[in-house]
Amino acid sequence: MTDKFDLLLDSCCDLPYKRLAESNVQLVSMIINIDGEEYIDDLGKTFDNQKFMTDLKNGAMSSTSQINLGTYLELFKPYINSEQPLLYLAFSSGLSGSYQNAVTAVNMLKEEHENVNVTVVNSKAACLGEGLLANHLINLKNEGKTLDDTIFWLNDHIDYLHSWVTVTDLSHLERGGRISKVSATLGSLIQIKPIIVMNLEGQLINVGKIRGRKHSLKELVVKTSETIQNSSEQVLYVAYAGDLEAAEIVKELLLQSIDIAGVELYPMGPTISSHTGYGAIAVFSFGEKRK
Repeated sequence: MTDKFDLLLDSCCDLPYKRLAESNVQLVSMIINIDGEEYIDDLGKTFDNQKFMTDLKNGAMSSTSQINLGTYLELFKPYINSEQPLLYLAFSSGLSGSYQNAVTAVNMLKEEHENVNVTVVNSKAACLGEGLLANHLINLKNEGKTLDDTIFWLNDHIDYLHSWVTVTDLSHLERGGRISKVSATLGSLIQIKPIIVMNLEGQLINVGKIRGRKHSLKELVVKTSETIQNSSEQVLYVAYAGDLEAAEIVKELLLQSIDIAGVELYPMGPTISSHTGYGAIAVFSFGEKRK
């Protein structure tokens, strides 16, 4: 039996592909459909995220497909009777059926094989929230921590991860059924920007409405400051869907308002931004237990 483990992430984590590759972390990709054409979200290895953001800004319509059962079966088969285990940190079950497909794949293999050395964990997170958890897992893996130690860390942190999000294009929330067409139209006319949070079940819920882009960006910082704990030890993540200038503003506000170790900015990937639209900004940190 080995203390080492393999790590599998999905492309909803929005970390740079290089971060995974340099630590031999496996990747399973979501499929993006843009105006009838299918593309693979591979964290920028081949996918042109900058062009995608330009297309999104210009009105392109995109959708995503969950990772199917067959894909997971093929990924997990090498771990039948394997001494080295696999840990898969999955995109929130509150937003996608991918996690359940992964669990089903493991259970199907266990029906035919006594030892299937795969552990699937529901991140109850998305975007760089999932990425923040994933980055810690990569560090633990590189430090030689055991699978049990790593899962213990995950269980101790998942429910304390905070995700504060705002968007500019309400049409994407309308298309996803999160707001009505009337609310989207009216909100766009009077510059209403929703404040969205990930709840304890890993679902995105609207918790506020702010008028104006600048005020909505400030509200992300206010909400983060209200919920963060042990701030001086943390490097916060900020994800941006095309609007780097807005992300830089949020970074500066965070550094001015909260005693933190730093802030890192990363582009929001196509899987998540397909549902938020161009201009979305999200801030991720650890704090009090989510509600």
